[in-house]
Amino acid sequence: MDEDTQPENDEKFYSNAIQYWSEIPATIDGMLGGFGFISQTDIRDSKLLLKQLFNSKIPPGRDYALDCGAGIGRITKHLLTGFFNKVDLVEQNPEFLAQAKEYLGPKLEDKIGNYYSVGLQSFEPEDKKYDVIWSQWVLGHLTDSDLLTFLKSCQNGLKQNGVIIIKENISSSDEIDKDEQDSSVTRPLFLYHRIFTKAGLSCYRQVKQRNFPKGLYTVYMFILKPQAQSSNNSELNL
Repeated sequence: MDEDTQPENDEKFYSNAIQYWSEIPATIDGMLGGFGFISQTDIRDSKLLLKQLFNSKIPPGRDYALDCGAGIGRITKHLLTGFFNKVDLVEQNPEFLAQAKEYLGPKLEDKIGNYYSVGLQSFEPEDKKYDVIWSQWVLGHLTDSDLLTFLKSCQNGLKQNGVIIIKENISSSDEIDKDEQDSSVTRPLFLYHRIFTKAGLSCYRQVKQRNFPKGLYTVYMFILKPQAQSSNNSELNL
């Protein structure tokens, strides 16, 4: 990866993000940067992606999912618990996780596994535990090198036929957009693909999110599988 894609000071990059999110309310609107009204549209296309994935020739299992950068559990509640028997949440802000337990409520208690209060740059999933690892609107808070490490460790956390699904903003040019306010980066499409390849992942599907308001970043969803499995599962069609 190009060195100029890295923040100048990794420690400051992460500490500034922690400071920013410590001042954000633990609400849907807070999690979505004031755009809480897009949540239903977002979830609708994510559900369609998962339905298509499970209708593929070699689908993942539906036992266990991991919600990365889970916030207060919006994706866990409205998406993942509808498809999986159990969901773990990883979120570095302990206040968000505390709110997640209330937001998810007693009806979903049996579907929730573990709450991990740790940043993704320090998180390593348990080996061969997850059918799907879902990361959405959080990877911009990782440096390129930490994103690479995270994706490699996620592969160890996948069960047979398991996949990593990423849903992220994409910059409109070939340049990285840096947000000093929340200490994040928005990567161009080619850079994500470069990182996926370096991490040993194959992109089986790339889907553009539909019906978001004009003025927002373009959002893409990526279904990723370890390249080691790709030769064995070459007949996977979505």
